[in-house]
Amino acid sequence: MTVVAGLIFAAVCLSVAITGFLSMGDITDPAQLSDAKGFAWFWAFLGGVALSFTALAQWMARTQKEE
Repeated sequence: MTVVAGLIFAAVCLSVAITGFLSMGDITDPAQLSDAKGFAWFWAFLGGVALSFTALAQWMARTQKEE
């Protein structure tokens, strides 16, 4: 269940990041463009962290020894 929830959260984060990167074409103000890049990179980072923890949870589930 952890892996499924992690993948859903990562997909949401990465979709917000992609939307942020794609919407930068309409911004002409340099300050707003810088803020938009920071916003998009933050969500991309958050998605990457979510994917990392999801991969770690998957690895832990596969390598767990049954007692």
